[in-house]
Amino acid sequence: MARAAYPALALLALLSLGTGASGIGPLQLLTDPEGLWLLAVSRLPRTVAALLAGAGLAVAGVIMQMLARNRFVEPATAGTGEAAGLGLVAVTLLAPASAIWLKMLAATATALAGTAGFLAMVRRLPPREPLLVPLTGIVYGGILGAATTFLAYERDLLQYIGIWMNGEFSGVMIGRYEYLWISGGLTVLAYLFADRFTIAGMGRDMSVNLGLSYGQVMAFGLFIVSVITALTVVTVGMIPFVGLVVPNIVSRIRGDNLRHSLPIVALSGAALVLACDVLARVIRYPYEIPVGTVLGIVGGAIFLWLLHSRGSRGH
Repeated sequence: MARAAYPALALLALLSLGTGASGIGPLQLLTDPEGLWLLAVSRLPRTVAALLAGAGLAVAGVIMQMLARNRFVEPATAGTGEAAGLGLVAVTLLAPASAIWLKMLAATATALAGTAGFLAMVRRLPPREPLLVPLTGIVYGGILGAATTFLAYERDLLQYIGIWMNGEFSGVMIGRYEYLWISGGLTVLAYLFADRFTIAGMGRDMSVNLGLSYGQVMAFGLFIVSVITALTVVTVGMIPFVGLVVPNIVSRIRGDNLRHSLPIVALSGAALVLACDVLARVIRYPYEIPVGTVLGIVGGAIFLWLLHSRGSRGH
């Protein structure tokens, strides 16, 4: 699977670089000065942003599933994205002229608090009712989203928050996506701690018996999930289903050992987001559909298939 992922990802990257609303063809991108400028300023940053966002959200999803010990959660269904949006609205109301890094810090703080609140509620649920976990996350995220919408409505910011809550890459240009490299760095860092997350996914008692500092691993996992989610929301908006369907598919093929499966999760997440972004550009060419809308349909269909099918488990 890993060997097939690299050529597929390279092909998608080439398609992304050659797809756009301008009349400049693929050959002109490399020979014409205007084409080179378009490639450097817009299409290359957009392609890199899609890869980084997809890889980060997929890794954040699998970490959250390990921490919550439930296959049906991800940042978009656990209130993490809505909490980040609430932080963005709050900092916009309190400091309208604040820099992007300050908005990122506010979104990270509220995403961290929101995710911690979700996990605290999950621990009180009966362990034999796994479907209660995503239902709780949906209701919890709905409450946070309602608070965000109310604040935005009172201050005439509904259109403003709509950009954050529905992910799209049309506004990505050089100088407007670089914070996503932090997400890429956290993805690599998560791989270095993959064994610890795998053990933490076995539960507190098993982790303590194996000599793992369960609380520290949980806190570090929360930090990674919150920062990746906040960075994605601030930069391109919330992108659904990536952290839900990708880890589940990879788990069926490669198993739950993150040391072996995490690179495939990152590559698959990047490929899924980039493929949906290319699709969003060609469905109504030369107009674009938000990639969040495309992923909502594609991801929902894949998730329904996962619920009604069985796959082989890796070892």
